[in-house]
Amino acid sequence: MITYLTTLDKSQQAGVLALISAATDFDGAPPIAEHIVLHLRHGGDKDDRHLILEEANEIVGYAHIDLTDKVAGSSAELVIHPDFRNQGLGRALLGEVVRITSPRLWSHGDLPSAQKIALANGFSKVRTVLQMRRSLTQPLPPQSLDVEIRTFLPSLDEPVWLELNNRAFKGHPEQGDWETEDLYHRMKEKWFDPRGFLIATRNAEPIAFCWTKIHGAHTHTHDVPNSDALDEHGHDPIGEIYAMGVDPDIRGEGLGRAVTIAGLSYLRYQGLMSAMLYVDEENLSAIALYKSLGFVEWGRDVMYVKQKDQRITF
Repeated sequence: MITYLTTLDKSQQAGVLALISAATDFDGAPPIAEHIVLHLRHGGDKDDRHLILEEANEIVGYAHIDLTDKVAGSSAELVIHPDFRNQGLGRALLGEVVRITSPRLWSHGDLPSAQKIALANGFSKVRTVLQMRRSLTQPLPPQSLDVEIRTFLPSLDEPVWLELNNRAFKGHPEQGDWETEDLYHRMKEKWFDPRGFLIATRNAEPIAFCWTKIHGAHTHTHDVPNSDALDEHGHDPIGEIYAMGVDPDIRGEGLGRAVTIAGLSYLRYQGLMSAMLYVDEENLSAIALYKSLGFVEWGRDVMYVKQKDQRITF
């Protein structure tokens, strides 16, 4: 049974988070974007919509529909529990999504099963985000730029950082146009640590930043879904260059390289063995920077758009 909802109650929220956690363990990549998981934990946008698919009172499928972007259009992401795949449930859930809206469809990890469903039902790839990784056991490049770098100061830095972030990522679909609550939601997360949020300054003014994140713990909590469930998969921890930005007025000085090296050094100092990041495939300058720092492609997230006059295949 598929149910269309504008909000989820606590029980449904826990069931969806447990489903996402199980799929993340099985596939090795989260099936639903982080900002959506944050919405599930802390309260979503007013235009969020949800489809839950239940079998024997258990949530085994979920689709999130975002209707907030009035320019680019709606987007959707969906997941089926690993134990219930290859039964046509993914096609049924996608069919219901398409009956509601004509979405842009995200496939995280670009798994073969998702490719098959998307391409068979009239969707085409329109955007690719690369996941890149590098070992932290190998030497880091030397830091040659003389720049002052400090840690983020909660209760003081929020306004100036938001202004810098939104200018650095102007027009970016996920990182641009952040509001205070977008930052605060992340600051409430278990992984947030201001010591790993590095700010480069000039004359005491922030000019660049590298925000790091550490994934992973050593215990499983899937039997008791909670706000931290997705961070505890019993795998080796990995560091992430979560966001890196430079004041657009002073790009070209090597600040991006400097703060990224500082972020990698911080992650290495935490005893981590590897680091990851996400970058748009079309952002050639950023990819060149990351490759020069030893990163290589690890995986891909792909956005699909449905072509007109195509029907869902059942």
